[in-house]
Amino acid sequence: MKKEITDRARKRLDERLTALGPAERFAVPPRGWIRAIRDALGMSGSQLGQRIGITAQSVQNLETSEVSGTVQLNTLRKAAEAMDCVLVYALIPKSSLARTMEQRERAIAIEALRRVSHSMALEDQRVADTEDEARIQRYIATSLRQRDIWNKP
Repeated sequence: MKKEITDRARKRLDERLTALGPAERFAVPPRGWIRAIRDALGMSGSQLGQRIGITAQSVQNLETSEVSGTVQLNTLRKAAEAMDCVLVYALIPKSSLARTMEQRERAIAIEALRRVSHSMALEDQRVADTEDEARIQRYIATSLRQRDIWNKP
């Protein structure tokens, strides 16, 4: 039952994330979002600083920390609000969450079965290659627990 609930939740989240489109759409401009939006609005650093309650030098430091990836989310949110924007924070998977799970399950199964196949080959009991996919799927269905998929090998 729990696996069904997790699978449904993963599917719903995949649907929401797919709607965002490819992550490349959200690539940070070379000088950062704060600077890009501030420039597009025609707002100076000191004007943004006044709206946030910091100095123009602090705005410059803020923009630098955004570009370097060290900006704090709450600070970024304040800057966004000062420019009449909303901060949107998301983790966008490189492929679907379901596909990521499938790839991880498959990799674990192949590694486990490789070890078994090696031992069987030494005993002259090699399994035919045509049975490999069925063995992988059977291993995933019967031997893998979802909570163990992300354990280190």
